[in-house]
Amino acid sequence: MNVSACMSTPAVSVAATATIGEAARRMGVHGVGCLAVTEGGALRGIVTDRDIAVRAVAPGLDRDAPVREVMTTPAVTVGVGDDIHAAYRTFRNAGVRRLPVLDGQRVVGMLTVDDLLMDVFRRVADLLGPIAWSVLEEPPGPRDEIGTRAQGGGKSPTASRGS
Repeated sequence: MNVSACMSTPAVSVAATATIGEAARRMGVHGVGCLAVTEGGALRGIVTDRDIAVRAVAPGLDRDAPVREVMTTPAVTVGVGDDIHAAYRTFRNAGVRRLPVLDGQRVVGMLTVDDLLMDVFRRVADLLGPIAWSVLEEPPGPRDEIGTRAQGGGKSPTASRGS
C-alpha cells in the first residue's frame, strides 16, 4: 500500500513570509497541528503547534514575526508513491510525528502518526472481523461433556442461595 492511501489531503500550507499569528490562526481554522511552509510552490519547512509554543510563545517572540523564524527545516518528507512501510521507518528513524507528502516538489498531503494508527486499526479490524462474527454467532463459554453450553458452570441458579 502506498502513502497516498493513508495521508490527509490537502496539506494546509502557509507562505514562509506569513506571520506566526497567521500560522496559528490557520491551524485553528483547519483543525491541524502542522502547516507546510512553502515559498514559490516549493516546500521550505514545516511549522507545528509545538514550534509555535516552544520557539515563539515561550521566548516571547512577536506574533508578527515571520513563520520562517520558528519553522523546522529541512522537513523530513515522504513521496506520494512510497510504500507505507517506508513511511513507518521514516517516522521511527527521524523521530517526527508529521511528514509532508511530496509529488515531485509539490506538497500534496500530510502523513501523521495518527494516520498510521488508523491504518493499524483498520488492519486489525480486517483481521479480527471474521473472528468477532464467529463469536457473535456462537458465544464463548465452557461446554459440557456432550458439547453443549454449560449453564452457570454446572450449578443450578438456586444452588448458590444457601438452601
